[in-house]
Amino acid sequence: MPDVRVAHTADLDAAALTAVRALLDAAFDGDFSDEDWDHTLGGMHALAWSGNTLVGHAAVVQRRFLHGGRALRTGYVEGVAVSADHRRNGIGAAVMGPVERVIRAAYDLGALSSSEIGIPFYEARGWQRWQGPTSVVTPDGTRRTEDDDSVYVLPVAPVDLAGPLTCDWRDGDVW
Repeated sequence: MPDVRVAHTADLDAAALTAVRALLDAAFDGDFSDEDWDHTLGGMHALAWSGNTLVGHAAVVQRRFLHGGRALRTGYVEGVAVSADHRRNGIGAAVMGPVERVIRAAYDLGALSSSEIGIPFYEARGWQRWQGPTSVVTPDGTRRTEDDDSVYVLPVAPVDLAGPLTCDWRDGDVW
């Protein structure tokens, strides 16, 4: 099993950040934008190393979501990836474990946007599909979003999964 290390973005050197970006670019087949990269930075990272090779990564960054009349401190999961030649060996679970620990200890809610292929993995870990309407607070006001089926949450505080959920604004994909 690889060595998993947890560190804040500020504590990762240039070589580690370069390795993370290369892993994400490869894992997402070139469909990982500069905005996606920006979303991955500024929080806690779980990095799985096999020797000097990065083979897995997950990050959690802070966001603010509105739900049930409250602003929820939300740990949003970004940049979850395992190198192709190391998949199906528990590395995804090895990097998600520390991220979920951070969420449970520091946030009201965990959230992420899953691809179809990731849904069984997240559901097996206790993540739940958000069933209510979603929206985003934009610079021009609140706007309904269309990515309802991809939003998954890890409730720490009680939430109504069928109620409305509004995320904060950011460039690129808001979910």
